[in-house]
Amino acid sequence: MEKELQQEEVATYKSEEATAEAAEASEQTEPEQVSEQPESEQISEQMEENSELTAAKKRIAELEEKLQELENRYLRLHADFDNFRRRTRLDFEAAEKYRAQSLVTDILPALDNFERALKVKAEDDKTKSILQGMEMVYRSLMDALKKEGVEVIEAVGKPFDPHLHQAVMQVEDSSYEPNTVVEEFQKGYKLKDRVIRPSMVKVSQ
Repeated sequence: MEKELQQEEVATYKSEEATAEAAEASEQTEPEQVSEQPESEQISEQMEENSELTAAKKRIAELEEKLQELENRYLRLHADFDNFRRRTRLDFEAAEKYRAQSLVTDILPALDNFERALKVKAEDDKTKSILQGMEMVYRSLMDALKKEGVEVIEAVGKPFDPHLHQAVMQVEDSSYEPNTVVEEFQKGYKLKDRVIRPSMVKVSQ
């Protein structure tokens, strides 16, 4: 009887031990089955992160391109402004430098008349007195123009320069070198470095 009880206890112990082992084995295998789900989630998250990273890189490239375009536009505007400022300064300097040009141009015919009148020979004291007064006015005008930078262009005996002289006649004259101004019909004038009116001259061939 005791043997049978012992055998039953051993059988029960073995059965319980087998059940415990089975339970332990089940606990060990379940995590492996459950671990398949987190791995797929990790792949999905990684793909999502890659997609976000690609979108971010694309956005950065677009912003960099827009920034480059804005920088180029800024440089062009800056260059245009510099050119405008330089042209404005040059125009202002030219206007200041040649501010008397219009007045000088208007006065030149009067100077021509003075010069023609002063070539008249005085036959009496009254005429001499008038000519002296005209000469004083003429000199005053020339002094005032000289202060503004007006100069008479030298002509007779000088090599012909198409920028300074206007040839209206050509003659053969052995006393002058070829292409030399031999006579001046009308004086030419410069305002500083700008020709207001070229000299009207006769040139040797």
